[in-house]
Amino acid sequence: MEVQFDIEFKENTPKYLQIIDSVIHAISKGKLKRGDKIPSINQFSEEYLLSRDTVEKAYRQLIKDGILTAVRGKGYYINRVDVEAAIRVLLLFNKISNYKKQIYNGFTEVLGRKAFVDLHIHHCNSGLFKSLIQNSLGEYHYYVIMPHFYAGLDEAMDGIAMIPADKLIILDKDIPLPQHPVACVYQDFEKDILYALNEAIDLIKKYRKLILVFPAMVPYPKEIIKGFRLFSMQHNIEHEIIQEIEEDTVIAPDEAYVVIEETDLVNLIKNCKERGLRVGEDLGIISYNDTPLKEILLNGITAITTDHELMGETAARLILENRREKIKNPFSLIRRKSL
Repeated sequence: MEVQFDIEFKENTPKYLQIIDSVIHAISKGKLKRGDKIPSINQFSEEYLLSRDTVEKAYRQLIKDGILTAVRGKGYYINRVDVEAAIRVLLLFNKISNYKKQIYNGFTEVLGRKAFVDLHIHHCNSGLFKSLIQNSLGEYHYYVIMPHFYAGLDEAMDGIAMIPADKLIILDKDIPLPQHPVACVYQDFEKDILYALNEAIDLIKKYRKLILVFPAMVPYPKEIIKGFRLFSMQHNIEHEIIQEIEEDTVIAPDEAYVVIEETDLVNLIKNCKERGLRVGEDLGIISYNDTPLKEILLNGITAITTDHELMGETAARLILENRREKIKNPFSLIRRKSL
């Protein structure tokens, strides 16, 4: 018996995705079983008045997902029936890094096979960011975005405004939005560094001066600088902010450094070795964002860090539980030998 697919052709959802959903729906309702043959691309196109390209795109995705199998000269057959309609998620990161990978791993592990996650990088470019959203409207159930940009915040906000509030999740940085309420898993960069440095005040007090290495070429939140200055003033600590550490940067004993970029961390360690300065005794180091390498490097690099994997896991649970909440991600100090 020929299966009739339930396709309503909603205007705000691409037709190829509606074809995919209709096949999955027919399987979940028991109308299609493993080994059943479905209409050819031409047959489907003619019956539902669709372009051949649209149907072919849907069939390609169903084959990729293992739901369909194509038998040369015979047609298309149902390959597996352990399916449910997958949640489609567009994940927009500002860059690729070890920390972003941790977020991605936590996010996809919790979602598992319940979701299809499409990852794109906007490289802190507001024009590219807006274009990625504009070109994907209606194709995803959720848009999970990291709003870090060099410039052009107004253009980025225009892109964000296109996303319905119930489909939007902000990740890593809380920003004011006209949409309300919007789900968000964020760091409070000013309060986080203030809290973490206060946790290490007994060690920081050993040093004459505290220096923050805050890169100029990478768009880290300026709130980090505010929190650093506030901490230093509260404790009457001599402090300085520099943009980078190069191989010839002059460093001195009795200084402690808060380092964000790993390139600066490597150059700082090299400088210490060349000048015979003992890390953790003559000079202190606090590194932003923990990694397994920092656990063993120089017998341990002190880190101030959020839990990146938990951030991804929390965002995934907001999707699965259809919750719109603002959740602050935990931030902590990890004491090691470098301070």
